[in-house]
Amino acid sequence: QVQLVESGGGLVQPGGSLRLSCAASGIIFSINTMNWYRQAPGMPRELVATITDGGSTNYSDSVKGRFTISRDTAKNMVYLQMNSLKPEDTNVYYCNARNIYTATNYWGQGTQVTVSS
Repeated sequence: QVQLVESGGGLVQPGGSLRLSCAASGIIFSINTMNWYRQAPGMPRELVATITDGGSTNYSDSVKGRFTISRDTAKNMVYLQMNSLKPEDTNVYYCNARNIYTATNYWGQGTQVTVSS
């Protein structure tokens, strides 16, 4: 059974930092592209950051220079370091795994990030 479990969300003041973690099980981690998405109520889910099986990264323009995605293949973990947080970063953040051969998608349950003073 595939499971993606996010953690690390919470309330932070503008300009602060948070680190999200995603623990993956039930998949062959090394053959999945790992992504972080976010979604506000009533809005479409937005791709925030991607890290490929080879370690290449990509970011949305809205977070480039502030967020860093990383992965630890030995631990089946993916992380999102979020710095210089802004109120508009307030969203539910979702971990996603996409199999590079089958394009099958797996999703976590989401973790809430709230940026507010």
